[in-house]
Amino acid sequence: MDSPLSILSLSAVAIAGAAVTFPKLQARLALSRAKHRSLAGHSKMSKMVARLLPHYEFDIGDFFRSDGAPADVATQRQDGFFRLAGAYQHRYPKGRQMTAEAAERISDLQFTEAYRVPFQYSRLVREHLSTSAFVASSAGVTVTDVDGNVSYDLTGSYGVNIFGNDFYKECIAESEKRAHALGPVLGPYHPVITDNVKRLCEISGLDEVSFHMSGTEAVMQAVRLARYHTKRSHLVRFAGAYHGWWGDVQPGVGNPVSPHETYTLADMSERTLHVLKTRRDIACVLVNPLQALHPNANAPGDSALVDSSRSAKFDRAAYTEWLQKLRAVCTERGIVLIFDEVFVGFRLAAGGAQEYFGVRADMVTYGKSLAGGLPVGVVCGRNDLMRRFRDDRPADICFARGTFNSHPYVMTAMDEFLGRLASPNFNSVYNGLDETWNARARQLNDRLAAQDLPVRVSNLSSIWMVHYTEPSRYNWMLQYYLRAEGLALSWVGTGRLIFSLNYTDDDFAAVADRFVAATDKMKRDGWWWHDAGVTNKNIKRQILKEMFTRKRSRSRGS
Repeated sequence: MDSPLSILSLSAVAIAGAAVTFPKLQARLALSRAKHRSLAGHSKMSKMVARLLPHYEFDIGDFFRSDGAPADVATQRQDGFFRLAGAYQHRYPKGRQMTAEAAERISDLQFTEAYRVPFQYSRLVREHLSTSAFVASSAGVTVTDVDGNVSYDLTGSYGVNIFGNDFYKECIAESEKRAHALGPVLGPYHPVITDNVKRLCEISGLDEVSFHMSGTEAVMQAVRLARYHTKRSHLVRFAGAYHGWWGDVQPGVGNPVSPHETYTLADMSERTLHVLKTRRDIACVLVNPLQALHPNANAPGDSALVDSSRSAKFDRAAYTEWLQKLRAVCTERGIVLIFDEVFVGFRLAAGGAQEYFGVRADMVTYGKSLAGGLPVGVVCGRNDLMRRFRDDRPADICFARGTFNSHPYVMTAMDEFLGRLASPNFNSVYNGLDETWNARARQLNDRLAAQDLPVRVSNLSSIWMVHYTEPSRYNWMLQYYLRAEGLALSWVGTGRLIFSLNYTDDDFAAVADRFVAATDKMKRDGWWWHDAGVTNKNIKRQILKEMFTRKRSRSRGS
């Protein structure tokens, strides 16, 4: 029989263990509750789901009636599809041949060609609706491909093109003249770098600058410095936000190894603020201001456009309030607040998202447009955060270098860009910017509604996203109708339309005419037919049923 003393001792140990364990359980529960309740917030689960998804594709019979459409509608769609395919063959003969040949040896092109649409439809689309990946020239707001087709440019060069292609041509041409005497001499600085640093510190409101070769590298260095100076391990990113393709900021699908020091939390959430207030291992919080358009949702692309649930709505006041709360918590807890302005920097305002939302970060990363059309990444930060070594510990350093950092041609092109940006006459482009682009979005939406077309646009200034008002499995087809009308899109299709700010009212009117025409043709070809009882939930259930059936048939076959 145990003595009363030993029982008391065991009880004391149990109580002590519970006292230690309970706060850890509470912290873990709080962290779980702060994650977004979707795969965007649960990286391990998203990777598991990705591994379980079976590949299957529709043959020509099922392709046009995967939503249960009657035979006459399926025929209508098939006729429209092959009519469009004929137009593509006529329009892009040279470009299609060049693209097919290049794709044999360019892995990037293989990926983008395969993932333009949901995988079930990809093979037939690639066979018949392949486009040209090659563009020969640009002028104004248009691009001309190798077959001589002129299209309005809605690609925005993935965010680089803010002020128009001609603007960047001028920056690059002038930079070549100014850097020619030095040439590509790497290591020493071109004298122009001093002006760039001064202007960047003024724009960012921060003390020091470091130069890198891409936006991805800039974000990597900002996070590394935050960890170095706070002596903490974890970074916080928000569900759906993109910060480059490196491991710690891409914890889900696409990263072969799951990072262990990344928390993916919900945007605009009080539970997230609670985690930031209570945990002691958080070094930094990364904010991509583009998420204001679609908080907690992944970057939209037509490869994942399986129904019509994609949505967006920009609420500037609400997002500003969120950033203010985030700023206050980070200040209180000594967490480094990093604004990743690689994409939106200089598009929303001359001072970037910090100026636009009225919130200051501890570090800011820039890229894309900053080098006047050439590749670049920049980190701006406070003195104490940018220092890469400790005076009292000579071996304790935070190393970062790059052969092409501060390349003379990049630095002179950056000076051209920043010089134009500082000009009062040029800076006037920002006057009434939101009002202009919001009005254009309303005008297009009014036209679409008036013609009973199930398509709408949402925007964050000149960055637009297309969404759909009726349930459908075929919304991804719109990108091909838009291209046929002379609108150049990036490989993500209708997920992101990026306008340069030099679009005039006449230019935009032409784009709107073509957009409405493409949408109307798609409707007349039957792609938006749906049974009265169909919902987005029904569509997702049908897709799950297809996957389960395919998975089960494979299991039986093995």
